[in-house]
Amino acid sequence: MVEYRIDRRSGVATYLQIVQQTKQALRLGLLEPGDRLPTAREVVQVTAVNPNTVLKAYRELEREGLVEARRGLGTFVQRTLGATAADSPLRAELSAWADRARAAGLDREDAAALLTSVLDEHWNPAGPGPTASRPTDPSDEGRLPKGDTA
Repeated sequence: MVEYRIDRRSGVATYLQIVQQTKQALRLGLLEPGDRLPTAREVVQVTAVNPNTVLKAYRELEREGLVEARRGLGTFVQRTLGATAADSPLRAELSAWADRARAAGLDREDAAALLTSVLDEHWNPAGPGPTASRPTDPSDEGRLPKGDTA
């Protein structure tokens, strides 16, 4: 069963943290179709959030077709996301990388920024954020950076 951890200093709405953590558990295979989510009461006992906040998160997940509320029974996972299991070799490699980053003196935010920049390079090359290979002057649009060939 998923255990929610709420970061009140994150600036992210509490219900969105619950939605994001549920989606992460679905992506990692920690939740599978048929699994029951914790009841609103169980989440409130652990996190001290308003029960309506939990219900709002669950309604959002239901709207997205990820879970189904069954009256008197609870909220159940309908479908999963992604295909990367929590015990996959990729996760092990990433964990080893995180160990090396920490040993090199990076704090969590530095490591997250580095990882995000690499992910952006691979999945969103035209997205926001600075990159060395993207022209910064609008008059350079369409031109390749020095050293790059078409």
